[in-house]
Amino acid sequence: MESGGGEAAGDATARPWQSYHTVYTNAKAGMDGVDKERVQKIVYEMSKGSKYFEHEERKEALMKQKIESMRSLCAKLTPSDLSQYQKVAEQKIVELEASRDLTRIWLHVDMDAFYAAVETLSNPSLQGKPMAVGGMSMICTANYEARKFGVRAAMPGFIAHKLCPELVFVPTDIKKYMHYSDLTRKVFQDYDPKFIAASLDEAYLDITEVCQVRGMSGAEIADELRSRIHEETGLTCSAGVAPNRLLAKVCSDINKPNGQFVLPNDRMAVVTFISSLPIRKIGGIGKVTEHILKDVIGINTCEQMLQKGGYLCALFSQSSADFFLSVGLGLGSVHTPEARMRKSISNERTFQATDNKDIMFTKLGNISIFRFYFPILFSLPVFYMQLLDNFLS
Repeated sequence: MESGGGEAAGDATARPWQSYHTVYTNAKAGMDGVDKERVQKIVYEMSKGSKYFEHEERKEALMKQKIESMRSLCAKLTPSDLSQYQKVAEQKIVELEASRDLTRIWLHVDMDAFYAAVETLSNPSLQGKPMAVGGMSMICTANYEARKFGVRAAMPGFIAHKLCPELVFVPTDIKKYMHYSDLTRKVFQDYDPKFIAASLDEAYLDITEVCQVRGMSGAEIADELRSRIHEETGLTCSAGVAPNRLLAKVCSDINKPNGQFVLPNDRMAVVTFISSLPIRKIGGIGKVTEHILKDVIGINTCEQMLQKGGYLCALFSQSSADFFLSVGLGLGSVHTPEARMRKSISNERTFQATDNKDIMFTKLGNISIFRFYFPILFSLPVFYMQLLDNFLS
C-alpha cells in the first residue's frame, strides 16, 4: 500500500501541532468552516507540558503503534494471500446483500446542542452568544456560535476560552436536562412506544407502523414530530429518515441544526448515498480506526470498504470485517432490540489534577461505604434509582 509518511513527517517537524491530531475533529455539526490548523496550534500551545497533553501524547503513541503494527501485517501479505482474502470478502458481500431489508422506516432524532439550548431557553440573554456548558477544567457541549471558533464537547475549558475569549461558561444542571429529555420522550412514545433512547438528547424510532396507519410518509412524520418537540419544549431538533438505524443517524446530521434529511427505501438510493460518504461519519468508526483504515489501507469512503474488502478480512477480526463490509453496503440494524434489565450503573465526575492521598482515599471510602450499605441498588432498574435519588436529595 502507498504511504505519504515522509512528507507527513516533514510537516510534523515544521508544525508539531499537525501531528497532534487526537485533540481536534470537525465531525460535529457546525464546525465545517473552522480553521483546523489554527485550532490545532492553539490546543497544542495551550496544553503543551500539561497532564492533559501527556495523556493525549500517550494515546497518540498507542495509535501510531497500532498503525505500524497493521502496516507490518499488511506488508507480509502476498498476492496469493490477498486473492484468497478477496474471495472471502466477495462471498461475505453476497451473503450480506441477501440480508438487505428495505421494509422498515427508521427515524433518528437528535436535539440541537441540547444542553446549551436548554440553558439558552432558561436564560434568553445567552441567545446569539458563544456559550459552553461546563467549566475551565472541561466542557460537555458548546452551542453553534461557539463551534464556529473550534470549541467543542470534551475540550478543556481553558483551551476553549483561548479559542473564543468571549465564550460564556454555564455550569451543568443535569436535572434540568433530564426534565426536558422527559418531555421529548413523551412525544416519541406517540410515534413508537418502543423507541430506543440513545442518550438524553437522541433517540431511534421505528415509524413503519405509524406511517402505514396514518398514510403518511417518513418525511411527513419527521416534520410533524419535530414541530411537536418544538411546541412542547421550545427546543429544536434534527432528524434523519432511512431504512435502518445506522443510516438514519448519518442522515440526521446532514441538515443540522433544525432540519431533516430523508433517504428513500430504495437500494440504488442507499448505495449511491453511501458510496462517497466519509468513513468518519459512521458510528462505530472512531479516530483510531479511521487513521488505520486511511493510513494503512487507503480507505477514505464507505464504498472503498467493498473495493478493499480483501485487506479488511486479512487485517481485522471477522466481526470487524463484517461490520466494515456492511457499512460499505449501507446495511444496519432494522429491528428493535428486546428490552433488557440494566446490568450495570455508572457515575462519573471530572476532578482537578491532584496527588493528595487524603482526597483520593476519602473518595474511595465514600464509594465503599455506599456500596456496603446499599448493595441492592446495583441490581435495581434505573427508574427506582431515580426515585431514590430524588428522595435522598
